[in-house]
Amino acid sequence: MQSLQSHHVLLVLTFMMITVSGARGGLFGAGGRFKGGTDPIMEKFNESIGFDKRMWAQDLRGSIAYAKATAKVGILTAEESASIISGLEQVYAEWAAGTFEIKVGDEDIHTANERRLTELIGPLGGKLHTGRSRNDQVATDTRLWVVEAEKDILKDLATLLEASAEFAETHIDVLMAGYTHLQPAQPIRFSHWLMSHMAAIMRDAERLQQLIPRANQCPLGAGALAGNAFGVDREFLAKELGFDGVTSNSLDSVCDRDFVAEFLMWHSLLLIHLSQMAEDLIINNMLKCVDIDDAYATGSSLMPQKKNPDALELLRGKAGVALGRSVGLMATLKGLPRAYNKDLQEDKVPLFDAVDTVKDCLAIATGVIVTMKPNPKMLMKALCPEMLATDLADYLVRKGVPFRETHHISGACVRLAEESEVSIDTLTLEQLQNIDSRFEEDVLKVWDYEVSVERKSSIGGTAKARVMEQIEKCKAFAKTL
Repeated sequence: MQSLQSHHVLLVLTFMMITVSGARGGLFGAGGRFKGGTDPIMEKFNESIGFDKRMWAQDLRGSIAYAKATAKVGILTAEESASIISGLEQVYAEWAAGTFEIKVGDEDIHTANERRLTELIGPLGGKLHTGRSRNDQVATDTRLWVVEAEKDILKDLATLLEASAEFAETHIDVLMAGYTHLQPAQPIRFSHWLMSHMAAIMRDAERLQQLIPRANQCPLGAGALAGNAFGVDREFLAKELGFDGVTSNSLDSVCDRDFVAEFLMWHSLLLIHLSQMAEDLIINNMLKCVDIDDAYATGSSLMPQKKNPDALELLRGKAGVALGRSVGLMATLKGLPRAYNKDLQEDKVPLFDAVDTVKDCLAIATGVIVTMKPNPKMLMKALCPEMLATDLADYLVRKGVPFRETHHISGACVRLAEESEVSIDTLTLEQLQNIDSRFEEDVLKVWDYEVSVERKSSIGGTAKARVMEQIEKCKAFAKTL
């Protein structure tokens, strides 16, 4: 009983401390609406300055453009606009120099910048926010940041594609085993395998290019939700900030995070593709077909002989986390009523993490590829004559036999080799003719991996000329990014 009373007293004292703790929301928070204090835990729970400070440059760019726009409609005089812009440029210089000081009450990047502006130029700084809301401000900052990040990632994708194409060209003559269901299938070129992964990366780059125009629309001037009451020229704002156009509905403008969700979905697919490539390399590294450079491997704390492909395993693992980010944000968005809700603040951390992860993964993937060493001897050793069983069937097709029949005949040859416990390429002409009399002496030329590979000469095939076409296409595409 006494412990319950003590707990009750503690709760009362805590409530009293919260009540007298001061004005709510800081200098640029909720303002005069609230007379009580904010729970310190709530202040920490509510603030976003710890992560949205990454958008300091975009926030200041938006404010400079807005100062110009409000001067155009007479809210600010030319002198006031110039003074505000000069102050914002000083704030920009502080951030760029790393001297900007975040203070208590700086709830987010917007309040931090405006607080510092007011310190520099006085009460005039309070005019900047006329007709503007943090709702359209944060939407603007985030769109600017995302578009810049996406354009930067395109450059990283170009680096990966160019490096991979050059690597593939260098090793164009190396053959390897191709697999389906992880079972030996047909011989292919090592460079063809690498270009297969780059084909997926090129699609990823195309998709990212397609995201940018949708993200690059200006929401500034939408206000809190209903629009701007002072007739601010939104097309002027869009042009000043480098947007392609303006968002069409003010209510949608402040709550639309499709562009964030699209990027998170995009980054999860990119990392899935990198994960698949990493898995292939892990398997080939295990088979000693590819050697991963020491820079991207680690040893064991116990076993001296170990060389673990940790970089590739981490690439593989990042895809799962990426999927979680994407699903997590969409789960947040699905139940929101129209207009801005504080839940939308939860888009920043997964967005920033996703961009950082993508850039790191692309850098690692590029490094792994340009430093790895294919082992032609072991790659050839992984080839087996049974991979040429389809070529044996094709031999009879060229003599006019229907493929369904030749498939059955070739299968009988495979079975005979297995039952005789010999390799299929050691079957004699007599043995082959006992299965089908249409086999002739030139059938023995079928057992040539290079010939098999070169026969796959249709567009996209593994013949040397076709792989070179893929390499050149990859190089040309990379130059467009």
